[in-house]
Amino acid sequence: MKALISIDYTNDFVAADGALTTGEPGQEIEAALVQLTKEFTDRNDFVVYAIDRHEENDSYHPESQLFPPHNIAGTEGRALYSSLAELYQESKEQENVYWIDKRHYSAFSGTDLDIRLRERGITEVHLTGVCTDICVLHTAVDAYNLGYKIVVHQSAVASFDPIGHEWALRHFANTLGAAVVD
Repeated sequence: MKALISIDYTNDFVAADGALTTGEPGQEIEAALVQLTKEFTDRNDFVVYAIDRHEENDSYHPESQLFPPHNIAGTEGRALYSSLAELYQESKEQENVYWIDKRHYSAFSGTDLDIRLRERGITEVHLTGVCTDICVLHTAVDAYNLGYKIVVHQSAVASFDPIGHEWALRHFANTLGAAVVD
């Protein structure tokens, strides 16, 4: 069994005026990311929206020292970007679609993702979203450590750091044994 994990494809990370935007690289993956998400949803595979959530003025969160405020609860910045938002609205009531608010880079850290995957017999995770070298990477590392087979869809991941993006793609394949496809 397999699952798709769609990571942080929100206005703050993708829109031109997003607080921590990947800009054009993030916008260019929209069609591939949405198509993959639709395919997994339509096949009734498990689809997880793992979305960064921060509280306004949370000075205790370590990211507050590293990045500008982003994905603040209740803001438009935290909303899914463009046509992914439409797809989620159409499918969110389906049993195979699951939303996770995440506080850390990894979709596994502090969430029930591992439990949800295991109770469904899922052994393979497909990763899409942003940022390739931050949240996608940390999710992949945790998936590896938990024994999941990993597939990263190169046409559906992006970063604001082109060097970090390329490094992460190599790391997925060469260190985590992930299949980097597309």
